[in-house]
Amino acid sequence: MPRLVWGNAGSMGLLEIIILAVVQGITEFLPISSSGHLRAAAEILGIPGSTLTMEVAMHVGTLGAVIIYFSRDIVRIIAGLFRLAGGTRTDSGLLGLYLIMATIPVFAAGYYGQYFIDAHLRTLEIIGWMTIVFGVVLWWADRAGMTVLRLDHMTPLNAVLIGIAQVLALVPGTSRSGITITAARMLGFERTEAARFSMLLSIPTIAGAGALITLELINTGDAALSRSAIIAGILAFITALAAIALLMRWLRFAGFAPFVIYRLLMGTAILYWVYAT
Repeated sequence: MPRLVWGNAGSMGLLEIIILAVVQGITEFLPISSSGHLRAAAEILGIPGSTLTMEVAMHVGTLGAVIIYFSRDIVRIIAGLFRLAGGTRTDSGLLGLYLIMATIPVFAAGYYGQYFIDAHLRTLEIIGWMTIVFGVVLWWADRAGMTVLRLDHMTPLNAVLIGIAQVLALVPGTSRSGITITAARMLGFERTEAARFSMLLSIPTIAGAGALITLELINTGDAALSRSAIIAGILAFITALAAIALLMRWLRFAGFAPFVIYRLLMGTAILYWVYAT
């Protein structure tokens, strides 16, 4: 769920566009922080950044990927919400209600706290430490948490707690998927179920962030769709879809240890860059 202050896309080459789009697509749904990776890639590799059009394109790409992968769940949830509105309770309808409840905290925190976060919490030093700290927390939650609950066991309290945890993802390096999966594992949800709820929860979150950027883009009066934006959106879609499929398959047989190790290595590398250069 990245939100960066981008530079001039006209100074970007094809390789830089590919790097940003692929990083966005892969890291959006893996528990390793997309915003942290994009910020680190832009600064460490000297990539000047993209325009708002590029940002919208990458959001659309990743959003399209998660919608397609979970299309059956989404259809059931929407149908369940209509039935719930008509007075008929179904598991899918309740899941949709819980997703709405879990989304409210991050929308509120983003609305009231985004300026402070942009001004003070987007440094490489913070990204490095958050990458390490919440990697350790993910490891602990995955080892200590029970593995007994499925999404049918979700409660309003659980949904709100996961939603509150998602607020921490506004700080780059935390990882939206990582912190929501961590919270769900701490509450006792199975690995695949924790990841599934996290992915479904990303849909309104990414859509909301993309809508805000789109409004900002419209206000600038420069909403032309460039070839660079189309390339970025397609690459983000393809890589995000692959990342989701691989993660969900991996979690059927194993845990989050590889992602934790990666976070520790990446966070250490970022802090070395900060303190040694």
